[in-house]
Amino acid sequence: MYKNLAGRAILAWAAACFLTPAFSQPQASKEPLKIGFVYVTPVTDAGWVRQHEEGRKAVDAALGGKVSTTFVENVPEGADAERVIRDLAQQGHRLIFTPSFGYMEPTLKVARDFPGVKFESITGYKTAPNVATANARYYEGRYLAGIAAGRMTKTNMAGYVAGFPIPEVLQGINAFTLGMRSVNPNAKVAVVWLNEWFDPPKERDAAMALFNQNADVIAFHTGSTAVMAAAQERGKLAVAYHSDMRKIAPDAQIVAVTHQWGGYYTERARAVLDGSWKSGNVWGGVKEGMIRVGDFGRKVPKVVQQEVLARQKDIAEGRLQPFRAVAADVRDNEGHVVIARGTQLNDEQILKMNWLAEGVQGRVGR
Repeated sequence: MYKNLAGRAILAWAAACFLTPAFSQPQASKEPLKIGFVYVTPVTDAGWVRQHEEGRKAVDAALGGKVSTTFVENVPEGADAERVIRDLAQQGHRLIFTPSFGYMEPTLKVARDFPGVKFESITGYKTAPNVATANARYYEGRYLAGIAAGRMTKTNMAGYVAGFPIPEVLQGINAFTLGMRSVNPNAKVAVVWLNEWFDPPKERDAAMALFNQNADVIAFHTGSTAVMAAAQERGKLAVAYHSDMRKIAPDAQIVAVTHQWGGYYTERARAVLDGSWKSGNVWGGVKEGMIRVGDFGRKVPKVVQQEVLARQKDIAEGRLQPFRAVAADVRDNEGHVVIARGTQLNDEQILKMNWLAEGVQGRVGR
């Protein structure tokens, strides 16, 4: 009797193993998507890298356990960038964001060796089957900041601390100048070129030099908060870039042009997760929520704030284009017509910009 019972039990166990394998061993849990970010400077309280770090955090908040994100900070452009990007790919990261223009070529080089990894070259322009590019229309925010600066200046002179003379920076200088002169035709903009993205002492020295040249409001296209701190120190006005910088310059800040990357990064991570990711080229601005102007300082009158926000709405709804000549030709600072009356620049022309607008004191790269 016992022998028969044992035999039946063995047969029943064997049948269960063949008929219901799912219950015979635990299921492996799906691994989260590993996402890597490479930052060109240290993560600071404000600035270019801070906005991308906020974007990374937004991905974590939106996707939770579906993703595992990490970052490497203070990575110089060039050979170091290639090494770091390659390390991330080798460590199993299936999506890698590289937000700096100088990371474009290293990203492409690594991508050729890791066809199964998706790469996002932020501010780059070269794509590949597994490399997408994305950038923001920073110039839209610059135009709006120019309106605020044009209303707030008393000397009709603004300063601009610029990194490198690439089209993106030229777009910003020109849009700022056009915005400023749209409400203050007498306004001028003096430019200092640093040929650096991140050098706080040089940024500060350049700002001080511009204040000494009668500038009472200043903008910048560099990576630190040094220009804002200099404006606060000198009792001048400044336009924050990348992030809201009122903590650094509570009296100086008139407005901030901020970059919002969380929505884009989250969308691209979701695309990898659901298998819909494709290479492409995104260039979004105010309309897409990638650029926002606001965070007004306490010295800015409500009427000026309302004007800037109204023009921001106009851009979002397509009624205002910063590089459109409405009432007259737009000329460069050497007198050549660069936008004929009644026309506007197309994206290709904007992306190849190599001139400085009338009202700008200085030359490209000098």
